[in-house]
Amino acid sequence: MHRLVAGRDLILGGVKIPHVLGLLGHSDADVLTHAVMDAILGALAQGDIGRHFPDTDPAYKDIASLVLLARVMALVKQNRSRINNVDVTILAQNPKLMPYMAEMRRNLAEVMEIGIEDVNIKATTTEGLGFVGREQGMAAYAVVSINET
Repeated sequence: MHRLVAGRDLILGGVKIPHVLGLLGHSDADVLTHAVMDAILGALAQGDIGRHFPDTDPAYKDIASLVLLARVMALVKQNRSRINNVDVTILAQNPKLMPYMAEMRRNLAEVMEIGIEDVNIKATTTEGLGFVGREQGMAAYAVVSINET
């Protein structure tokens, strides 16, 4: 999850989405791609993105999360594995994300070297409840299936 703030771009799945608020983070704060990376790293028993790309390292300042996903995919290959499919849920009150889903899916599929049909992204609101409902932040959860090659 990441906090929503003024003065930042809203990037989800590598797509810049027009909105008055953006996500705050050391990188581009692409909460969707971060969830995918953490799911992959978890499936590989390789820790989390904070371990691999610490926010204390200036090399990752404002870096595109799709670049980091490509680095995670290098670990997948090193572990002689491949991604079967990924399912992501984004929690966001606003903006509506449906118009951007196809591009998000294409971006993730390309970096993970899988078919777009193997990438599922869905979004839901929290019906005004919690920090997501108050539009203070967004969250995402991902599940990934990996096979050894």
